[in-house]
Amino acid sequence: MAEQLLDQVRDVVDGQIDFEGQKLAEILATALLSIAGAISFLVGYSLQDIALALKIGLGGTALTFLLVVPPWPFFNRNPVQWLPVGGGPAVTSTQQNLVIDEKLLARQ
Repeated sequence: MAEQLLDQVRDVVDGQIDFEGQKLAEILATALLSIAGAISFLVGYSLQDIALALKIGLGGTALTFLLVVPPWPFFNRNPVQWLPVGGGPAVTSTQQNLVIDEKLLARQ
């Protein structure tokens, strides 16, 4: 029971996101910070209130942080399939048997 809980915590803390997820995170961060900055500037300028503009800007930054920094599952929809240890192409047991059979036939 405790080990299952520890595995779940490790999965959350590990923070696996794929390359497409990184791209999405960058686009989200850029868009959200730009929108928050524009809204902050427009509200602050129209109301002539720099404190309100700073609060809106900080709120937008905090929202962006909450959406982009944690490894949400939608950032890992396209995980990378790494090659096996050794760097060679993956050979299934069926392929290996075919290669061995072909070598035996070549000897005969």
